[in-house]
Amino acid sequence: MTTTTPGGSTIVPCLRYRDAHAAIDWLCRAFGFEKHAVYDDDDGGVAHAQLVFGHGMVMLGSVRDNDFGRHMAQPDETGGRETQCACVIVADVRAHYERARAAGAAIVDDYAEKDYGGAGYACRDPEGHLWYFGSYDPWAD
Repeated sequence: MTTTTPGGSTIVPCLRYRDAHAAIDWLCRAFGFEKHAVYDDDDGGVAHAQLVFGHGMVMLGSVRDNDFGRHMAQPDETGGRETQCACVIVADVRAHYERARAAGAAIVDDYAEKDYGGAGYACRDPEGHLWYFGSYDPWAD
């Protein structure tokens, strides 16, 4: 149940920042990332951003107090430990969701069609690591 994506990776790390606009500027300036897309939210934050470096990409957005956001912590809340969620692109999200659920994955954000395109869901593996699987392909934009 894998897929290939011409020109990009099928695994894209996803990060949250309290000041996502400042983080985007700093990541571009300090690390050489380039903006691929930045979508603001209605509160002056970042709903979704895509930063590229070569053929790699990270996606990020502002910290949100919603069902999914409450499953994540920022480094200053965890004694500086790394906090991130890998986003994995899959061709058939519904089938992937059913397979993961059948294997005992703890679903934390149920399968849904997303407003920004595609479908996806989030779950935790047996060690509690957070994963997001979806059909949205940032390389296709």
